[in-house]
Parts: sequence; C-alpha cells; structure tokens
Amino acid sequence: MINKYLLPILICLLLLVVSCESAAPKAKRSGYNKEKAAEGFTDADYTQHMIELKNKVPKGFTIVIQKPFVVIGDESPEMVRFRAESTVKWATQRLKHMYFKKDPKEIIDIWLFKNRHSYMKYTWEIFGDRPDTPFGYSSSLHKALIMNIATGGGTLVHEIVHPFVAANFPGCPSWFNEGLGSLYEQSTGRGEKIIGLTNWRLAGLQEAIKKNRVPSFKTLTSTTEHGFYQQDPGTNYAQARYLCYYLQEKGLLVEFYHKFRANCKKDPTGYETLKLVLGENDMDAFKKKWERFVLQLRFP
Repeated sequence: MINKYLLPILICLLLLVVSCESAAPKAKRSGYNKEKAAEGFTDADYTQHMIELKNKVPKGFTIVIQKPFVVIGDESPEMVRFRAESTVKWATQRLKHMYFKKDPKEIIDIWLFKNRHSYMKYTWEIFGDRPDTPFGYSSSLHKALIMNIATGGGTLVHEIVHPFVAANFPGCPSWFNEGLGSLYEQSTGRGEKIIGLTNWRLAGLQEAIKKNRVPSFKTLTSTTEHGFYQQDPGTNYAQARYLCYYLQEKGLLVEFYHKFRANCKKDPTGYETLKLVLGENDMDAFKKKWERFVLQLRFP
C-alpha cells in the first residue's frame, strides 16, 4: 500500500517522465538544434544536401561544396571548381573579413549556367522560372543564386552579399543592401579586403546629376522596399552604389556598416548614422560635394 504522503510525489515524477518522453520526439521531428544553428552546418548536413540535390541536378553538371555554399555548373568540372575557388571563395572570405560574422541561415545553392541558352533552358526546367534579367538573380523560394555566368562574375558577387546581409543585418534597408551588393559587381582584392571599382552604373548617374534628377540622401535612405524597387526614378541603385563607393574611398564604409548595424533600432534608415560617420551636418552641402566627386570618376 502506498503511503498517502508519497502519492503526490509519485504522481509528479510520473508526469515529469511522460512530459520528457513526449517532448523528445517533437525536437527530433523539427530538426531544430540551437547549438547547431549557432555553430553552422556540419559535413553531414552538406552530405545530406548533396544527396537531395542529385535528384534535381541534370546529367552533365558538376557539384562542388564551397562552404557556406554549394556550387553547381554545366561548364567543365575544372571550370566549375575554378569558379567556386576564384570567385565564390575569394569573395566570401573578404566579405566575412570585413563585415559578416555569421554564415547564411540555410545552405544556398549557386547555379552557374554556361551561356544564355543554358540559363534560359534550365531556369525553366529546374525552377519553373522565366528570368527578367540576362545576368542572374537570387531566389529565396529555391534557396539559390542563379547565374548566366557567361555574362561575368560581377552579378554573382553582388548576389553573394545578400544572404550574408540577411543573416547578419536583418533590418538592413534596401538602399544599403543593394548599394553594398552592387558596389562589388566590379571589384578587386587588396590584401584581405574586397574593393569596389567604378562600373557601368556610373554613366547614368553622371547624366542624372547633370540634369539635377538625383534625390537627396534623406530621400534615398528613407525609401521603403517597394519605393526602392518599384518607384525608382532611375537612380536608386546607382546613387546607393556610389554613396558606398565614396565611403569606401574615404575609408569609412566598414565603419558605417558596423555602426549602422549596431544603431539600426534607433536609426532604421541609416541617415543619422551616415551623417555621424561622414562628420556632416549639412547634407545638402555634402550632396554637392559628393556629386563633384562622382562627376570626376571614369569608367572604364
């Protein structure tokens, strides 16, 4: 016979065991592990990802693990490996050195199609997409960066920036996300740093400056996602890029990124942080100075 004083204790112990047993399968089913999420993906995760990939990768493609990405291409195996090393790894190392502590939250595939025909054919057959750009694009739905690599590696480096921004600076506004990404469309290395160069966006921006069609920096930084992409007066990308270029050339870009990220709750647009890092109170006067700077640039 169970002592009446022990009965409540035994009931509590029984409930605790049942609770633990029912919780364990749920954790297993979800696959969520806080330690794993903090440490990044393991070799076993990449192996499982490769197994899943092989079900949709067409014959003749090469798959290369280039952490934190997986590169898939239909050029020769040697060329796919070369691009994984010389572009993906090269850019990733420098971007992480300068800006990003965390890898993307998911394993992202980088699809490199060898020419326009391959790009158009396989984006439809594999993803059901009809690209609206001849260069390449990012797809959150497919967890992929999808490129016509025949157009060059600039768009690829641009798109590599975005998943890192998403993981490290989730509140980043479109103007800075795209400004930073487009800065590295044309880039080179300087030691452990990646350096943006002038590019094809310059001519249109210079023309807009001459016609007084470039918005104020307060207007640029306050654009919403819809405003940046859908209500672009024709200068948003270029203005954001060459603001980042100016900051880079003055040795202020990395500082701006880290201060903006740290202060984004108080300054979600980045405008006040921009003024602080530039040491400028009169942003109309700064815009004139920046415009003179841009008009002196040349490409190529």
